[in-house]
Amino acid sequence: MAAQDQTFFKSLRNLETSYRNIRILAFVSVGVFCIITLSALGFAYKVKTDSESRIYVVEQGKSLIAALRNDVRENRPVEGKDHIRRFHELFFTLDPDSKAIEEHIKEALPYADESVSRLYLDTKEQGYYSQLIQASASQEIQVDSIQLDMNQYPYHFRTFARQQIIRLTNITVRKLVTSGYLRNVSRSEINPHGFLIEKFAVLDNTDIEERLRQ
Repeated sequence: MAAQDQTFFKSLRNLETSYRNIRILAFVSVGVFCIITLSALGFAYKVKTDSESRIYVVEQGKSLIAALRNDVRENRPVEGKDHIRRFHELFFTLDPDSKAIEEHIKEALPYADESVSRLYLDTKEQGYYSQLIQASASQEIQVDSIQLDMNQYPYHFRTFARQQIIRLTNITVRKLVTSGYLRNVSRSEINPHGFLIEKFAVLDNTDIEERLRQ
């Protein structure tokens, strides 16, 4: 009888030990699962934060470079000047071909508001583009400098550039001074800098030189 009692109590102790081990294993498993879950959530949050903290800056309308969101304030003047420069290159670079002119203007229009659309229509009605085509002349632009005031919003700018009208026999060089304002808008594929030119105006477009082609 005593041997049976000992066997019974030994079985109870084994069951208690097994139950305790199962509980420990369950707690450890739950703890490991929680750690893995929290680590996965933390990693996903970090990846999401890093992706959202990265923007893309277009330099001269060609190459893309990454920039941190913390540096956006420092990069905005650079982006603003490149937006202005790229607009001028698109709007004022013309070839003696109606389709090429329309493509350039079409690409330039999303950079600015209706003030540029009106300028384009007025220039077209005056027959400027037709005269270029008839004379087989092309127009090139070189932006010399851009003054951009980021201290007051919307940001005022003034651009100093030179135009070259290249004809069959001669080249006319013109001064080009423009002004306007930059307003912040959403970034897009056609407007990667997130700016819009407003109240665009040509202040000076006088001839400064004319020479024969060699």
